[in-house]
Amino acid sequence: MLREIRDLGFDYAELSHGIRVSLVPGIVDAVDSGEIKISTLHNFCPLPMGVNHAAPNIYEFSSSDQREREYAWKHTMKTIEFAVRVNAKLIVIHSGSMEFKPSFFAGLFGAKRMEFTDKLLDLVEEGKSGSDEFDQLVAQAVACQEKHKEEPLARSFDLLKRIAAEAAEHDLMLGIENREALEEIPLDSEMSMFLADLPEKTVRYWHDCGHGQIKENLGFINHTMHVQSLSDRLGGFHIHDVGFPGKDHQPPGKGNIDFEALGDLVKPEHIKVFEMNPALTKEEVQEGVKHLKSIWGE
Repeated sequence: MLREIRDLGFDYAELSHGIRVSLVPGIVDAVDSGEIKISTLHNFCPLPMGVNHAAPNIYEFSSSDQREREYAWKHTMKTIEFAVRVNAKLIVIHSGSMEFKPSFFAGLFGAKRMEFTDKLLDLVEEGKSGSDEFDQLVAQAVACQEKHKEEPLARSFDLLKRIAAEAAEHDLMLGIENREALEEIPLDSEMSMFLADLPEKTVRYWHDCGHGQIKENLGFINHTMHVQSLSDRLGGFHIHDVGFPGKDHQPPGKGNIDFEALGDLVKPEHIKVFEMNPALTKEEVQEGVKHLKSIWGE
């Protein structure tokens, strides 16, 4: 796996939230032998025992279940341990979600994560952006966010403070990722405030370009202005393009992200991770990397 990434021309790789425990010895061997370096890990990495699929939200920092939060703590500590072993610099973190009540959605469209986002994307794709149906759903989403955000935010913040203290002991950074689903926290408009009371040296903002563009396509943010507002805390990027309105993980240049506008905010010290669809060909990946480098530089 890592040799294939290296042969695509990358010196560094991110270990994501789909790494099974059985892969760890081979990864360690590859790092120790100098075949590749590791820039970042995405929590939880490696996966908890018995979990064999990508599961970044299997235990949520924001959960009202204390046992779940303790599992989130335990497996984040394992991620920190692994990050130290492979000399990574930063761990990408999902902060949690709001626990919307199923009764709110009765007769509407269920209570699964992403339901608001997916329904709105469907309406945009049907050309119904700005319709009464679209505006009503946006209003419902915002009302639900305001009603349910406070307690999960507080629980997530408290756990992140504990985790940040441990990360600092190992000279690791945490990257709090902007999220795609409207049910997830922190809200884009509150990210700066959420980060303000967490230690700046350790806790950074991690910007997923695809998530940011999807939020712009839905009318919730201005992508470039959002990144600019958090530039003083920016730690790095997940880089992929978005085919309008929500087909993400495309190669840069194959969607509607204005990478040139974002380019002025990109600094040499920022970590840049390409996060593209595994179904892409080698040539498509390399073309996307070349396109971005022509805009952002090496």
